Amino acid sequence: MLILKFGGKSLSNGIGLNKVVSIIQHKINSKEKFVVVLSARGNATDELEQILDLAAQNKSYIAEWELFKNEQSKPCPEANLQTEFTQLEKLFEGVKLTGDYSLKIKDLVLAHGELLAIKLLSALLQKNGIRNIPVDSRTFFKTDSNFGNAHLKEDLSAKNARLIFDQIPTDTLAIVSGFIASNTRNETTTLGRNGSNYSAALLAKFLDVKELQNYTHVDGIFTANPNQVEDARVIKHLNYQEASELANFGASILHAKTIIPLIEKQIPLRILNTFNSLSEGTLISSENTNKNVKSISVQNDVGIIHIEGKGMLGKTGIDSRIFNTLSQKEISVGVISQGSSERSIGFIIAKNQTKIAVSALNHEFRNELIEKDMDAISACLDVSVITVVGQHLNSFSGSLQALAKNNIELLLINNTLNGKNISLVVNQKNAHKAVNIIHSQIFGITKKVNIAVFGKGNVGGSFIQQILKSQKKIEDKKQIKLILFAVIGTKNTLLNKNGVGTDWKSDYELAEPNLGIQQIIQFASENHLENLVAIDNTASADFTKNYEVLIENGFDLISSNKHANTADYQFYKSIRNQLKKYNKHYLYETNVGAGLPLIDTIKLLHDSGENITQIRGVFSGSLSYLFNRFSSEDKPFSIYLKEAMDKGYTEPDPREDLSGNDVARKLLILARELDLANEFDEIQIKNLIPEEFRNGDVFQFTSNLEKLNSTFQNLKSHQEKDHVLRYIGNLHGDLQQEKGILEVDLVSVPKQSSLGQLSGSDSIFEIYTESYGDKPIVIQGAGAGAEVTARGVFGDLLRIVEKNN
Repeated sequence: MLILKFGGKSLSNGIGLNKVVSIIQHKINSKEKFVVVLSARGNATDELEQILDLAAQNKSYIAEWELFKNEQSKPCPEANLQTEFTQLEKLFEGVKLTGDYSLKIKDLVLAHGELLAIKLLSALLQKNGIRNIPVDSRTFFKTDSNFGNAHLKEDLSAKNARLIFDQIPTDTLAIVSGFIASNTRNETTTLGRNGSNYSAALLAKFLDVKELQNYTHVDGIFTANPNQVEDARVIKHLNYQEASELANFGASILHAKTIIPLIEKQIPLRILNTFNSLSEGTLISSENTNKNVKSISVQNDVGIIHIEGKGMLGKTGIDSRIFNTLSQKEISVGVISQGSSERSIGFIIAKNQTKIAVSALNHEFRNELIEKDMDAISACLDVSVITVVGQHLNSFSGSLQALAKNNIELLLINNTLNGKNISLVVNQKNAHKAVNIIHSQIFGITKKVNIAVFGKGNVGGSFIQQILKSQKKIEDKKQIKLILFAVIGTKNTLLNKNGVGTDWKSDYELAEPNLGIQQIIQFASENHLENLVAIDNTASADFTKNYEVLIENGFDLISSNKHANTADYQFYKSIRNQLKKYNKHYLYETNVGAGLPLIDTIKLLHDSGENITQIRGVFSGSLSYLFNRFSSEDKPFSIYLKEAMDKGYTEPDPREDLSGNDVARKLLILARELDLANEFDEIQIKNLIPEEFRNGDVFQFTSNLEKLNSTFQNLKSHQEKDHVLRYIGNLHGDLQQEKGILEVDLVSVPKQSSLGQLSGSDSIFEIYTESYGDKPIVIQGAGAGAEVTARGVFGDLLRIVEKNN
């Protein structure tokens, strides 16, 4: 024989109730023998309690009552529910007259949820030709008179149950009410929280059934709440101990007392989904799983009590006084964490008991508080307890590091004596994100990296296209899911927690206005996005002022924008201090050399103790293209400048390149990688723009490019033979001092030299070191172009992901 238990959502009007009838019909057709146990249907229990409260407050409850009756009767109008409705009406009228109700009255009212459920389902099954009988569990479950949470008289209840069920014909299906019982005076009692599942387990034990099948609205017990963790998986099998652990730590569809009656007779419990016949569910039995079953549960509505003081150090009896005081107030303590110095202790209790606890403890330790041996006893509300069941602390370091990287502070941490369960206490606002991070670390689920892209121009747009094209390949190969949750332009902000798609350009035009950096931070927080990366593909000096705020709010940074690294040295150091404080990364390989591995190489050499003596080269891909073409061909300078602009090699305003400022910034960035404290205004820069064109708008300048031709033709003509023009940056001097010498100049070099042989838009960098002498390390390659720069940004993104793994 089986016990089939159906929960409230399974019995709700419409699809749920139809599924229940279908399951029962299928079992009967399969010649299976079973008993059905029911919870109250839908939200009946809550609705009855609401009406009861309205009546006690002398408020009108007619509308709610009529709606309740209609919902209960709707699936089967033929069902005779009038007896129950009449009794409820009398109870509500009495409560309204007295203005109050006892737990005894409340039990009697709430019991009608289950009584209505068995009568309604019985009538539906009769209509479908299924012979059945509704069984009021108050006739056999006998308890004490602790209304609201009665304790079962098990021997008497077992004897009664066997007598009653022995009298039911074998061809008649018993439909039994869960949750409700009665005392020896036949007054209605209830079995407390999770009472329906508990009563099903008790009946399974009393009737010695083969299996208890608990039909719910989910596919079984998951590795985490699937409403919180998209990648949560169903756990196929648990043993009783593992199931009890999960129940103790807040698994929503399990309660420890449901397991207890099954253990004695080793009756398996199978949790199934009423709405998904294909799901195998979760089987709980006496068989060991031979592996550590891991699941993550979350308990909300809790608070931390924190006690600290120098008078606690080495003083015996403090802990016993704390817990005796709480015990007297019937306050249960959860996670406990005590400092190794014994000067502090923190523990978790129910949120609604924190005021009582603080008041009682203040009274107990009033002398210590007066003498300042103990600081104020405080409560911290709005916290959550995250428990990882089946997880050893020695293999949990990855999760702890990932939480730290995401700026999630641990308020308490506790490891059980058997070492198999870890409990963490975090701010409730961080619980959702924390659970996803831990789940990803423990179960090796695809790691989500949430990316906000600032700037959608040439580089930004190319980067977005590269990400969209490579997303699936990276996810399949590296189990990393790159999610572009924000695209921010000067006008609009496109937000999508699941990531923008290939239509991002048109979606951007319809997106909400750009309201500033807090818009992005708030969106990420509200949607619990983890592993945040902000990518700055703008050319804005003002935008870099947001970097510190982004770091504080958990973002790693990647930038093709040079301004942050070339602002005043104080700001440069402030950014680094913030990165260190919040344990975040900032990569900017594309600041110099587009996609070339220059900055990483210099950083590695410098950090390893190598003495770099000079760095020089063609830093600008756009100016490389310009002077390579101009030096080797006979067309006017303005022709090549227009070509460079059209190919996207130059900045939006080409004067930024011709002024030498762009090269100067790149040179300054390299200097600062060597821990030099130079400022931008200390760089000697050869400005290639004639005085009369340095001011005015971009359009005015680009409309007069031909006026540059004579100046540059003159420079070209007055070179030595077989020489070419190259615009170079040169960092030299004693680079072991606080500052170096930084020069940017247009020079003439031999055509056969390494600088002279450069072609296209390539950049070249010569790194001279003490070890290598006059033979430099040479790095050469494409130094300009939106695609190349975007690819470099992409590379930085992958490096950050690897660093955070």
